[in-house]
Amino acid sequence: MPPTLASLVHHSALKLTVRAGEDRLDVPVRWAHVSELADPVPYMEGGELLLITALKLDAEEPEAMRRYVKRLAGAGVVGLGFAVGVNYEDIPKALVDAAEEEGLPLLEVPRRTPFLAISKAVSAAIAADQYRAVTAGFAAQRELTKQALSGGPEGLLAALASQVDGWAALYDASGAVVATAPDWAGRRAARLTADVERLRERPAPASSVVGGEDRVELHSLGTGRRPRAALAVGTAATLGTAERYAVHSAIALLTLTTERSRSLHAAEQRIGAAVVGMLLAGEPDHARAVAGELYGALLDAPFRLILAESVSVSAVGVGVGGAVASAAVDGDPLGGLAEVVESAAARAGECVLVVPDGDRLVALAVDGGAAVAACQEYAAELEAARATVREAAAGDEDELVVGLSAPAGPIAAAAAYKQAEQALSVARRRGRTLVEHEELAAGSVVPLLADDAVRAFADGLLRPLKEHDATGRGDLVASLRAWLSRHGQWDAAAADLGVHRHTLRYRMRRVEEILGRSLDDPDVRMELWLALKAVAGGGG
Repeated sequence: MPPTLASLVHHSALKLTVRAGEDRLDVPVRWAHVSELADPVPYMEGGELLLITALKLDAEEPEAMRRYVKRLAGAGVVGLGFAVGVNYEDIPKALVDAAEEEGLPLLEVPRRTPFLAISKAVSAAIAADQYRAVTAGFAAQRELTKQALSGGPEGLLAALASQVDGWAALYDASGAVVATAPDWAGRRAARLTADVERLRERPAPASSVVGGEDRVELHSLGTGRRPRAALAVGTAATLGTAERYAVHSAIALLTLTTERSRSLHAAEQRIGAAVVGMLLAGEPDHARAVAGELYGALLDAPFRLILAESVSVSAVGVGVGGAVASAAVDGDPLGGLAEVVESAAARAGECVLVVPDGDRLVALAVDGGAAVAACQEYAAELEAARATVREAAAGDEDELVVGLSAPAGPIAAAAAYKQAEQALSVARRRGRTLVEHEELAAGSVVPLLADDAVRAFADGLLRPLKEHDATGRGDLVASLRAWLSRHGQWDAAAADLGVHRHTLRYRMRRVEEILGRSLDDPDVRMELWLALKAVAGGGG
């Protein structure tokens, strides 16, 4: 504890006597300062014990003393020491009354006690308190280190919570709660997710203080520009020096743990890349042997293959929160997706394999699991943000596109990769963030005709017929559409057009002559039908 007025009064060598403010002696003393100025307030910082002899004060004038004491109290002076036997044999009643009225502790300093002795006593007490804090801080550091080595992050958090007499929580890269101590702090920590996400948007190292039912400090963890985790420490009051040492030690240890995990993660990715390569090469048995316990569980159940890439588009300003915001801020949509998928899998206890592949990201995730759901949710949030918050800006920005395969097993990994690649290609063409292969198989081929290249082909194929119709010499395009829609049935198609079947036969011969193609060829009929659908905008 820092020195207080009470500890100075009880100091046997100082012989101080309390003359006013007896009920306020428990306030800490930051320093002892001597000043004979009539107004020393401009030189005060707050927390001082001011020592005077009243050399330049009209100490017997009640109104002057009231103004003097009031200014001292307003400046944060915690006590006034008056030396008797120098200029006054006793403390003037006007000063005692003013101190009582203002509630400012007034100490009588006997002539045989020099001000220097009081200053030394305060300085020694402050130094002793700092030494105790440093000693306690080193002890806390040893305990935290011990727990970090033996009990992991959970043990470290428990030790930290004990040191600060509060609670502590660890958040992962996505802002989700990983561990808390004590257990009851889980609900409190979960309410701070939005604050943690805002902290992660700032360059590391970063910290913030959150109020509420308690005082919470948030600190980012990691040495890179983008924080990889965060620590929350909740206490009933502001941290003292010893508690501050403990928090800083915990930050250092957790950062080391985070960076070590980063190195392990890189090694795991190299193993994962080998596993994916073997699966795509049609060597599932070798892949299973390399996967071992690390990824083996993933190969024992149906998985989905996620293929993602970032494409450069006209710059947009995306203003959203959470994981989407952090990816947009850092310009790393693939890194954002990897964090979201891995964090979701970790929280659910699932196995997931995420491998950077040049400008792409390949991931294997359990079918129907949390990682796949997180990928879909992340893509949906990003797509909604793009649709509602696009604004013109200078330059280009990378956007995420994702293809998701149907459920597959190790033997069909190569087919799953091709499915994901096809879905990715469709997502890129349609301006979508994510497309699932099952969505393509369950839908219609007609929307695919919206591609500009397909429409250009359709316009070129049908242009001679449209030019013929424009002369008013017949309605060949409508007749062709009716005939194809009726599968070449003359009577039904003619009835739809309201013409004789011989007229329709004549028109179809003209189509063949103009196009130089035979309608007996099924490929020609298919191309013409698709061309008609394409120019109609995919309509019926």
